[in-house]
Amino acid sequence: MGTLRLYTKQALSISEQIELLKSRGLNIADSSKAAKFLGEVSYFRFVQYLRPMEADKTTHQFKPNSRFEDAVALYNFDIELRDLMFKAVQRLEIALRTKIIQEFSLAHGPFWFFDTSLADDEHKFIENMNSIDRELQRSKEDFIKEHRRNYDKPIFPPAWKTLELASFGTLSKLYYNFSDKKLKKRVARQFNLPQHEVLESWMRSVTVLRNCCAHHSRLWNRYLSNAPQMNASLRGAWVNIDGVDANKVYAIACCIAYWLGSMGYGLDFKNELKSLLVSYPQVDPAAMGFPENWISEPLWR
Repeated sequence: MGTLRLYTKQALSISEQIELLKSRGLNIADSSKAAKFLGEVSYFRFVQYLRPMEADKTTHQFKPNSRFEDAVALYNFDIELRDLMFKAVQRLEIALRTKIIQEFSLAHGPFWFFDTSLADDEHKFIENMNSIDRELQRSKEDFIKEHRRNYDKPIFPPAWKTLELASFGTLSKLYYNFSDKKLKKRVARQFNLPQHEVLESWMRSVTVLRNCCAHHSRLWNRYLSNAPQMNASLRGAWVNIDGVDANKVYAIACCIAYWLGSMGYGLDFKNELKSLLVSYPQVDPAAMGFPENWISEPLWR
């Protein structure tokens, strides 16, 4: 066995945090403002926005002319970026939930989601039902209470009630595991996507993005797991994917813009994203995977 490595660092006061940053070469013009900021945003969270200014990633010495205020601007940009993405994801989630519930219920009845004959994988089916049951047990929604007062069987309320409680992740898993491929394709086509596999890929990516936004995690230069499928033959205006890193923000932003466009909301999202980038000229879009001439791509015009 190797030598045990012990963590020995102690907590620093805010004034000590500021002095540490100054000793590493960071320019802090107003220490009182910096102290107020660090009193509201933890050093450990904020330091992620200082990394691009470091000249040495081991000693954490900063490049010449590195400013505390620039990192604060980057932090604020990230907040606005998450807000924009989360607002878009909410619209997508509600639309997708509505179409899945409607199409599947019309074709297979109000209780299709706990019909094992409609599931591809029994183990995943059980996992999904356990998740749904937990949500129902926790629910304080009036429409669930009313249903329980009036009905005893089946054990679950119909899809249009039960699946309003399901998380986006659980809803996505129900869709993945649904055996009626023609019906899944019908839902995908309503978002101008050619196949259900493309929609499934985008749903997985959006779920990761949603969790990142919901937990206030850094987004601007994050490497996102579950890259969306970018090489599908799409009917609408799309982008040149050569050299695009599908695990970066740009790729998922393209999917969201296209997806919203199929619903008539794409222009608003695109304009808001463009305005956000213009309002923070110190932010390098390349760190989020944006190619140099992205704005001239057919999707973004």
